[in-house]
Amino acid sequence: MKFELDNILVDDILFHMENKEGSYLLDTRKKNIISVDSYDSDNPDFNDKERFINLPDWPPSEGYRLMEKFASGLKKPVIRQELSDTLNQNKGVFRAYKNVLEQYPETEKQWFAFKNREMKMIIAAWYNGLREEWGLEAVGKEPEDISSIVLEDFEIRENVGFSFTAHTLDGDIAGRINAEKETDRIHISKLEVKEEYRGMGIGKTLLAKLLEKTGKQTVTIDVPAESEFFSQSICLEGFKPFSVKYILQV
Repeated sequence: MKFELDNILVDDILFHMENKEGSYLLDTRKKNIISVDSYDSDNPDFNDKERFINLPDWPPSEGYRLMEKFASGLKKPVIRQELSDTLNQNKGVFRAYKNVLEQYPETEKQWFAFKNREMKMIIAAWYNGLREEWGLEAVGKEPEDISSIVLEDFEIRENVGFSFTAHTLDGDIAGRINAEKETDRIHISKLEVKEEYRGMGIGKTLLAKLLEKTGKQTVTIDVPAESEFFSQSICLEGFKPFSVKYILQV
């Protein structure tokens, strides 16, 4: 049975993907999650495979992979090493990882935002698989709105001219965007996010702040040829290809 995937349902799916205390199915008719153990299996509707479908697969190995990916991307060597050490333990890995994060509140917030985003992308891929079975086009894999996460954990500051910076709770700069006024347009000369803060929506939030300030003025940005993912991201914001540059290296 076809259904729309909204934010409420996504959050419900996220919660039950991590809940290992039982088995769960999605009731597509009522758009809620049911426990297989507590549902009346004698009810003939329960055997309706179109109405009741499995949630995205989320085994412990996927959780471990996510923790490994997050730890390896951290730039602070002390925290990176402590988290990496927990992953090499024979038992109690998840608890030890959590204990280390609790010692570093800022990194812990980064972890929750990172995990939330990664799991939402898994849910989006799962939903797109269903849409393909239904004969429908895929929807975007980006979470609908991640700016609230950024605004909660980072401070966006407006600078002189067309410039914004994102600051951590400790005051460090996590990302920036700069633009200059040209004859007939605003040109973005810099949009960068430090590697350890990427994937958290900072770049998207900075871009949104700049576009809010520029209003209806034409805005351009140069994108390196190898940055295919970034090209797709800015196209989602309404940008369209404007020119193509070629270079001959001799």
